Amino acid sequence: MTYQKAKATITPELFDDMNFETRLLPSVRKATHNNTVVVKDGDDVIAYVYSNISPKGAYSNEFATFFDLSTVHGDDVGCLSQFYISHGYRQYGIGSKLFNMSMEWLKTFKVVEDYFIFVSNGNDNALEFYQRKGFMISHDILNGFITVLRNK
Repeated sequence: MTYQKAKATITPELFDDMNFETRLLPSVRKATHNNTVVVKDGDDVIAYVYSNISPKGAYSNEFATFFDLSTVHGDDVGCLSQFYISHGYRQYGIGSKLFNMSMEWLKTFKVVEDYFIFVSNGNDNALEFYQRKGFMISHDILNGFITVLRNK
């Protein structure tokens, strides 16, 4: 959250209350399926990606409604929810490998057609990365605080 707050240009103070307990745990609990891949260099965690399959209704809560639920085919959505690579390990293909692993896992759920990624404002590198991978900007929420990307 510190990294995202440092990049944010729109209401960075919203990151103050975001942490493992407020962001990751609720996602894990609401999801019907979870997948986390961790990359280590020796004993040091240098990257991870967390993806999930969740009921589409899980993305409408007191914080925000993340997408128009009527545009989702089926009851569940796939989400590449959290992605991190330590600064010194970027540009070595780790991100592409983790992204591909996440997408391969999500695609094992044949009934899920819609995949989403949420990018915090100011994180232009992540936004461009996902667009290069074929995701398109759908819309933004919370007055531009988060950009929603979609697979179609």
